[in-house]
Amino acid sequence: MTNYLFRRLVDSALVLLIVCTAVFVLIRLAPGGPSILLSDELSKEQIAEIRKSLGLDDPIHIQYVRWMKNVMQGNLGISFVSAQDVLLMILERVPATAVLGFAALLFSVVLALPLGSASALRQGGVIDFSASFISFFGVSLPVFWFALMMILLFSVYLGWLPSAGMYAVGKESGLLDRFLHLIMPTIVLGLSNAAEITRYARSSMLEVLHQDYIRTARSKGLGESMVLYKHALKNTMVTNISVIGLSMPRLIGGAAITEFIFAWPGMGRLAVTSALSRDYPVVMGITIVVSAGVIFTNLIVDLLYPIFDPRIRLTKKGV
Repeated sequence: MTNYLFRRLVDSALVLLIVCTAVFVLIRLAPGGPSILLSDELSKEQIAEIRKSLGLDDPIHIQYVRWMKNVMQGNLGISFVSAQDVLLMILERVPATAVLGFAALLFSVVLALPLGSASALRQGGVIDFSASFISFFGVSLPVFWFALMMILLFSVYLGWLPSAGMYAVGKESGLLDRFLHLIMPTIVLGLSNAAEITRYARSSMLEVLHQDYIRTARSKGLGESMVLYKHALKNTMVTNISVIGLSMPRLIGGAAITEFIFAWPGMGRLAVTSALSRDYPVVMGITIVVSAGVIFTNLIVDLLYPIFDPRIRLTKKGV
């Protein structure tokens, strides 16, 4: 297990290095430049002076080496627009994104796993039809359109929920107020993931129910609840955990659109505004943090496999 963990850490570091390099090259090769250089009020001399002060007139390989050296020291640079430390800007937004991401993940898992398992046990019934409808509805629904429709219905027409923000501005904000602000972003962000997890949970449960050990357990006289919860459900968890782990990039990527529409003060909203203003250090800093989070999540998922399937532990020990 130790050797496996070491190899995964090395692989993760290599993947992160490739992601950082790709992002640096792509953002530097993109046409145009930082928004602070596009002002009509600046002369050519002033633009040249700003480019020199930002180090943008150096060859791209020199910029890359300098940037990577700073990143390895924990320095993500200074924002071109706000002149603030990029790492501090990101750390200020991490809690809001973490709250929304955890709520959306919890919503999708709590909805999808029971629904997918129940639909597999009741093929052709109302639950199965409902699960299929939710799956196709959630997968095909554009996030931005769904968010706007939610705001239009529950905020504009019904007035039940606040339309934007993480808490009410200008008055005391309690847990109820924060919960009400969290409901719509959580549903919008978590529905597509819930749809995919539901489909895989259903298919994995159907596959397990046709295995020989399930028939053997039933032939020994075990109760149906014991067969389902102790044998069937446990053996579907490896597939379910894999799907949940693979949904994390989509969860984080979708947060950018969701946070921007709902004015949620997280990393996703910061990423969109920074991309629009071509704030290179902030865009690259957020990419590094998000990529590291996804890689770490995948590592945790790999380490959870042996808990539900001891055979994986034996395989890893033999590596």
